[in-house]
Amino acid sequence: MPQIPVRTGVSLNYEITGSGEPLLLIMGTTGSIPLWGELAPRLSEDYQVIAFDNRGLGGSERGEGPISVASLAEDASALLEALEIPSAHVLGWSLGSAIAQELALAHPDQVASAVLYSTWAGCDGFQRSVLAALRYPYVHRDLEAAMAASGIVYSPEFLDRPDLEELMAPMLPAMPQTEAQMQVTVEQWDADLEFDSLDRIGAISAPALVVVGEQDLLTPPRQAKKVADAIPGARFELLTGPGSSHALHVERLDDLLRIVSGFLDSQSVSVMSR
Repeated sequence: MPQIPVRTGVSLNYEITGSGEPLLLIMGTTGSIPLWGELAPRLSEDYQVIAFDNRGLGGSERGEGPISVASLAEDASALLEALEIPSAHVLGWSLGSAIAQELALAHPDQVASAVLYSTWAGCDGFQRSVLAALRYPYVHRDLEAAMAASGIVYSPEFLDRPDLEELMAPMLPAMPQTEAQMQVTVEQWDADLEFDSLDRIGAISAPALVVVGEQDLLTPPRQAKKVADAIPGARFELLTGPGSSHALHVERLDDLLRIVSGFLDSQSVSVMSR
């Protein structure tokens, strides 16, 4: 995968697949490009998909300065600039959805539409407890405990599958691998915990889709609904039933694609560019 230097002082690892209107994918906490699984290649059948590693993870440089949701949004903005893409659809998952919110607020001209997948706009007490617990193994550099705790991302049905280890094996390289990456992941969890956008996201002008699963324990539906209610005209989609976890793109890929594609098909970069 190529790297490209951007104005925020780092080189970011990225890949571009497919053709059509540009669609920027922004990854969630702990992850790098392979964690998208089949979502990226499936979307690339209809869009020019740009996937990248957030600073300090995967093949992207850490650089200097603190990591926050706002600073990561500046990285995403800088990547689009470096790739000479003036406006793109943006799909962010979990931390990536928070980054997408900040990107849409700070650089509205760059965001033709926003898909906020498993999102929130500020932790409540339950969510804060969950995220703090997930942060803890990374503080102590205990990858085995971190992987065990990450099971909360998935549904009970998925975790009980007899082929679970086989299904998870391709995703392991997408997780933090080094001491430095473990530290970056701690900083990402801190960014999640500090993120608070509820009193600002009413200013998002891009068409927005909020999609979440009924079984999502990291960004529960009640939290995602607050985001949809606060963004003018935002569409809210709740997937229910088995597999409706925080990782819909792993467990309910076809359903997620149906919802996302239906939304994106109604938008246009050329029409929505401002």
